[in-house]
Amino acid sequence: MRFERESHGEWPPIGMVDGCGRTVTIRRLPGCGDLGPMAKPVNMAAVTQSASPLFLRESEIRRGIELLYFGNSHITRSIDRGLARQGLGRAHHRALYFIARKPDMPVSDLLALLAITKQSLGRVLNELIERGLVETRPGERDRRQRLLRLTPAGVELEASLYDALRERLSAAYSQAGQGAVSGFWAVLEGLIPPDEMPRVEALRKG
Repeated sequence: MRFERESHGEWPPIGMVDGCGRTVTIRRLPGCGDLGPMAKPVNMAAVTQSASPLFLRESEIRRGIELLYFGNSHITRSIDRGLARQGLGRAHHRALYFIARKPDMPVSDLLALLAITKQSLGRVLNELIERGLVETRPGERDRRQRLLRLTPAGVELEASLYDALRERLSAAYSQAGQGAVSGFWAVLEGLIPPDEMPRVEALRKG
């Protein structure tokens, strides 16, 4: 959050809204370092560079590519430590995330969502099963089908990783505002081929 200098004096409680929409009160604690003047929050959306009307120019496209790269890099980096403690990586997290979203998901559906080879997915799933994070069972209609579900330990791990991602993303949403979030979603949806959108939308329906 950005701050502007306002006036000298004591630091009164500051009312702020967190990423979940709750109002929280922050008080300055003695001995925490005197930053001097009072500060007031500044809406980051007001200082973010606006897109040019010529947004299809190379410089604007490159800016989008760079922001996608660095944004994704930083948000995924926030969960790397938690994964490393379990001896896992980002591929394992992606599998955990989607299995959590759709319990009893067939392996074939997860394969389509992750868009990786059967060999790669098999290795990831075997490691998650060995660590007691994922369990499988036969399908009800087709006994050859393997359905995936998180174990209690898997649910706990995925929830902790989600909390770290939620904290980062909700802070960015709060700074940008509703209109910017809608535009962000629209751009990302535009990057997904139309024939894959039903699979993405199915995740929202639960």
